[in-house]
Amino acid sequence: MDNILKMSFAALFSAVVLAACGGNDETTPDSNANTENDAAENTETNEEAPSEEESDSMEEMDHSRMDHSSSGEVPEELADAQNPTYPVGSEAVMSANHMRGMDGAVAAIEGAYDTTVYMVTYTPAAGEEKVEDHKWVIHEEIENAGEQPYEQGDEVILEADHMEGMDGAAAVIDAAEDTTVYMVSYTDMETGEEVENHKWVTEDELSPVE
Repeated sequence: MDNILKMSFAALFSAVVLAACGGNDETTPDSNANTENDAAENTETNEEAPSEEESDSMEEMDHSRMDHSSSGEVPEELADAQNPTYPVGSEAVMSANHMRGMDGAVAAIEGAYDTTVYMVTYTPAAGEEKVEDHKWVIHEEIENAGEQPYEQGDEVILEADHMEGMDGAAAVIDAAEDTTVYMVSYTDMETGEEVENHKWVTEDELSPVE
């Protein structure tokens, strides 16, 4: 009789142990699934939210491809300014901020011209990312430009070469202004680089040297 009780107890104990093991096996897949889902959600979140450094880099992309210096050649039809505020050979302080290293630099005036200057948004001819609110393109740097200046919203083709992919690119006029525009040489305030015959700076972006 004692043996029968012992065997029954052993059988009951084994059944309890097996049931416990079976319960652990059933919960494991759910736990793994939750872990995998959490990892996927974290990956999606990281992909959707660029870091602050990446955001700053995208904002600076506009003029990263800009040719600061130029040969100094200008369109044949571009008219010299008759009485510029800053004549060729004089100096002026720049307050332009459309390029790094420009604001506060002393510029030597290499050329002064009366024209219409435009701020434009364009898609580079090579299909690169759109460039918005680029400063500046002058009337004579637009394909088949007539005598009448363009207005905000007009669509044009650029012939300027200030930046990669600009020549031949389709653009939209964001703003237009009749003014004196200057070609300048200066020392980059951030890099110390000598910039020669930079195009363009408007008269509003210059002030007398004190």
